[in-house]
Amino acid sequence: MSDLANLSLSVTDLRGAAKSSTLPGSAAPSDAELLAALPRLHRAPGDGPEAAVCAILDQVRGRGAAAVQEFSERFDGVRPARLRVPAAALVAALEELDPAIRAALEASIDRARAFAADQLPQDVTTSFGADASVTVRWVPVQRVGLYVPGGLAVYPSSVIMNVVPAQAAGVSSVALVSPPARDGSGLPHPTILAAAQLLGVSEVYAMGGAQAIAALAYGLEADPEQGLPEALAPVSLITGPGNKFVATAKGLLKGLVGIDAEAGPTEIAILADSTANPEFVAADLISQAEHDPEAASVLITDSEALVSALQEPLARQVAATKHTERVVTSLTGEQSGVLLVADLDTAVRAANLYAAEHLEIHTADPDAVAERIVNAGAVFVGEYSPVSLGDYSAGSNHVLPTLGTALHASGLHTATFLKAQQEIRYGRAGLAQVAGHVRTLADAEDLPAHGDAVDVRSSLA
Repeated sequence: MSDLANLSLSVTDLRGAAKSSTLPGSAAPSDAELLAALPRLHRAPGDGPEAAVCAILDQVRGRGAAAVQEFSERFDGVRPARLRVPAAALVAALEELDPAIRAALEASIDRARAFAADQLPQDVTTSFGADASVTVRWVPVQRVGLYVPGGLAVYPSSVIMNVVPAQAAGVSSVALVSPPARDGSGLPHPTILAAAQLLGVSEVYAMGGAQAIAALAYGLEADPEQGLPEALAPVSLITGPGNKFVATAKGLLKGLVGIDAEAGPTEIAILADSTANPEFVAADLISQAEHDPEAASVLITDSEALVSALQEPLARQVAATKHTERVVTSLTGEQSGVLLVADLDTAVRAANLYAAEHLEIHTADPDAVAERIVNAGAVFVGEYSPVSLGDYSAGSNHVLPTLGTALHASGLHTATFLKAQQEIRYGRAGLAQVAGHVRTLADAEDLPAHGDAVDVRSSLA
C-alpha cells in the first residue's frame, strides 16, 4: 500500500485556456486544444506488427493447418492435438460448468437476445406509381467467423456478444475460434466452450492470433495429421475483439472478408461533475485498467474538488485489486489521465471529441447530458450504470469501436451481420415514365449503350 500512497492520475488543467478560442475574450479552449490535451496512446508509424502479420498470413495461406499449428506452438505455447474442438468436449464443458456461472451466462444470453431481436431492420418498398418500385431487403451474411480472445483474461461474455446478434440476424453458418488454453488440454478455456455449447455453436476451433484470422479468411483444407479431419470453409465476415496482431490481420484481410473493426486497447471516459461519487469513479477507472496495461482510463470533469477527492479511493482500491501491477501501468500511462475544464459544456465537447469506446456520465442530470453525446461506442447513463454492467448483463453489446473511431463507427449489433440488398421492379409502363431521363443522362455521361438498353425495350413494345 505504501508504494501506492502517492498514486495519482496525470491532470491536464485547461481552465482559462484561451489560446485559440474563436470567441474574443472567451476562456473556452478550441477543439484542437481539447484534442491535444486528451490522453491518447501514441504509436509511431511503423511501430505496428504489419510485417510479422503479413508473414503469418502468407504461411497460413500457403501451408494451411500445419502453419496454424506451428504459430500456435510459437505464440500460445500449445500445439493442439485437434484444431477442431470435438463435439464431446463442448458437451462436457457445459456439463461441468459451475451452475452459478451457467445461470449468469443464461441471464446474459436472454437479455442480449431480446436486445438483438429488437434491432432487426424491416424490409421496405418504395413505390413510384404503377409498375415501378424499389425494395430494400435485409439479407443475412451466409457464413461468419467469430473471434473470442484469450490472453490476460477469459471471455465467455465475448462468445455471447458475437454469437447472439449473428443468430438474431439469421446467419446460418458460424465458425468460432479461440486460442488454446495453457492447461494441457489443447482446447480453448472450458468456460468459452460451455458458452458456445449453450448457444448451439458446434463449429469451434482451438486457434488464436493472426493465424486464426487467416484461417477464417482463406479457409483450411482437411488435414487429419494436424487435427483437422474436415475442411474449414472460408467465411465472408469476421467479428470480435483481439490483440494488436488480430486487429492488424483483420485490417490486412479487409476486402477479402468483411470485418467489424480493427480494435485497439479498451478505453473508458467518465464525464463527471461535482456531484459524482469518488468511490464509484475510482472503481470504474480501475475496472477498465485491469483489462490491459495499454487500456485507457480518462476522467473529464469541471470539478477540481472531485479530482482531489478521487486520489485516496483510487490508491486504496488499486492496492486492494487483484491485478495491481497491470492497473498501475494502465493508469499511469500516456493513454490515461484527467482533463480538467472550466464548465460542463466544455466537458461535453471534450467527450464528443474523444469518442470513447465506453462513456460513463456521472452528473447531476445525466439524462440531459446523454442527449448531447453524439460520439461514443456506448453511453452509460447515471452512476448505477457502470461499464462492467454492459460487459456482461445489461443486454447491450460490449464489442465497441476504440481509438476515437466512434466518430464514425458503431458497436457490434444485429445489422452488422446483415446486408441491405436492393431489388428493382419496373414493368413496361414504369420504365416508360423515366426512359427519356435515362437516355438523357446516359448521353450526358457519354455512355450511349446505357440509353440504348432502355430504348430497345421501347422500340419492341
